[in-house]
Amino acid sequence: MPTLTWPSKSLPDPQTADLSRTAIIYPSGQGYPDANPENHLIRGDNLSVMAALLPDHEGRLDLIYADPPFFTNKRYRARIGRGEDSRRPHEWQLAEGYADHWKDIDAYLDFLYPRLALMARLLAPHGTLYLHLDWHVDAYARLLLDELFGRERLLNEIIWAYHGPSPIRRAFNRKHDTLLVYTKGDAYTFNADAVREPYNPNTVKTFATSLKAGFGKIPDLERGKVPEDWWYFPVIARLHHERTGYPTQKPEALLTRIVLASSNPGDLVADFFCGSGTLPLVAARYGRRFLACDVVPRAIQTTCGRLVKAVRGPFAILDEARPAGPQQASSLEFERKGRIIRLKDPPSLEYWEVDPAWDGETFRSAAQAQRPTRSGDIPLWLSLPVEPRRICIRAVTVDGELLQTS
Repeated sequence: MPTLTWPSKSLPDPQTADLSRTAIIYPSGQGYPDANPENHLIRGDNLSVMAALLPDHEGRLDLIYADPPFFTNKRYRARIGRGEDSRRPHEWQLAEGYADHWKDIDAYLDFLYPRLALMARLLAPHGTLYLHLDWHVDAYARLLLDELFGRERLLNEIIWAYHGPSPIRRAFNRKHDTLLVYTKGDAYTFNADAVREPYNPNTVKTFATSLKAGFGKIPDLERGKVPEDWWYFPVIARLHHERTGYPTQKPEALLTRIVLASSNPGDLVADFFCGSGTLPLVAARYGRRFLACDVVPRAIQTTCGRLVKAVRGPFAILDEARPAGPQQASSLEFERKGRIIRLKDPPSLEYWEVDPAWDGETFRSAAQAQRPTRSGDIPLWLSLPVEPRRICIRAVTVDGELLQTS
């Protein structure tokens, strides 16, 4: 079978991350402090993180969705402003997002290949991998996946089509991404009935008026059809209600179809390039457990902010190596009245949370507040589910600075 080669191609043993649990988040205090998290959000380099997961998770992940950098050689910025004119991008308030910048294609493949190899090891025998790329490198990635899984294990090449403005004037506008879908074995999960959609009204009309339609084969029009391998979902545009400001955010509808089709309730699904956190958000919504990872702190902050609004159970935050910790902020002052905690003249904040019984090690967040996505101010008071004993407050400024006071 043909294989893709380049001078530096190799699969060295990756360094194993030393993962430590730094926080447990109880959204709106639900389950605090006794519920143990089944879901995990990990900050770190996914190569060393996946290596650390092998002893307990090799061959146990039911679904992996991977949305790595696309080899665009761009540096993406995050939008952190509120109420800005979307027609005037030169006025937007921006912060560091993530870099998709490489010396050459060899350097990119050196990055991608060992990560795909670890995903193949982590995937369960019945599991499915969705690799999300575009025209820049999808052809290279397909050869790598053929090598790692076997050419016969390609289940689908899915085209995600979308609309949007484009600066291209000397070629057709590039308005699709490619999802390469590989299975580990023949007994893979695929829930056709969970993703059926209505037939086109013209199709229904044709079968109702013509006895010869379908060459004598009449589909179950009420049940609907399994989607084709080309999907249309709108991108997360500047005015989209799901928009977080994190660059290249993927729509919830796209990930919902993947999760429903290729996993079951209670399954463990993973995203090691979680970015804005759409996969863990959708997984939790539909009763799946999740492992999500990203090396960019803003990605972890964005994902955490989305999860506290949408999930019911707790989730843990792990770090690749216990960091030095947030800046101890004397300017982050608060007052307490019973179970009510109020901030006093804080800096401009994106998010803040309270641990009412700080043990000096693991931050147990029992109450959270965040800045509204569209407009408005972040709430400056929180109600705790228990009487506080030793209060610790953590906050993230709009510029991404981490603050803590206790």
